[in-house]
Amino acid sequence: MDGLTVEGITYDFRSKRALEDVTFSVAPGRFCALLGPNGAGKSTLFGLLTRLFVARTGRIGIAGHDLAREPLAALARLGVVFQASTLDLDLTVRRNLLYFAALHGISGREAERRTAEALDRLGMAERASEKAGALNGGHRRRMEIARALIHRPSVLLLDEPTVGLDAASRAAITAHAHDLAGQGMTVLWATHLVDEVRPEDRLVVLHRGRVLADGIAGEIGGGDLTGAFLRMTGAPA
Repeated sequence: MDGLTVEGITYDFRSKRALEDVTFSVAPGRFCALLGPNGAGKSTLFGLLTRLFVARTGRIGIAGHDLAREPLAALARLGVVFQASTLDLDLTVRRNLLYFAALHGISGREAERRTAEALDRLGMAERASEKAGALNGGHRRRMEIARALIHRPSVLLLDEPTVGLDAASRAAITAHAHDLAGQGMTVLWATHLVDEVRPEDRLVVLHRGRVLADGIAGEIGGGDLTGAFLRMTGAPA
């Protein structure tokens, strides 16, 4: 299927098993929260999805392309916002995006057009001439999402994108990601924060490298997702 498919992924770091038979899929136009406590394996999975690591077992499909057999085609359809910021703080917002466009072989008027389009999509057009270093945390995250969209991916991965942000910025970034899914994009949002998950969201709960639950958040939580999550992961209330 198009969208994102993860089938039977197992991965070891030397003698430690980081992921065990992880399987789930996200259809186009769906927002899926990958919820798990710190150390659950979320970042390891993102490393495999972006081919920073290579799984020896299982299969990953991105927008209809097998990541192992068609890595270039698969990665070309992928947009990524990592937990750690990778912006050049000395460049303007616009220059950051133009540089990223150039890395994808996009230049000239097309790069300018896509940059303007991406910034407008994230409500950042008025910040285009500001240096990235002058932006607050929320606007930097929105800029990173805009940058991840510059090559028009089909699948967007966001790894703990609200870490360190205040409540208002967290809500705004979460809303932007849901809007992108509403426009047809496949969105995988990794988080350890239950309040970032809406009842209607697709939800995958990951703990100690295993999928503990996969379905609609409201049905998994039964009206109390926080309580259900704590019970599943054995975390203290």
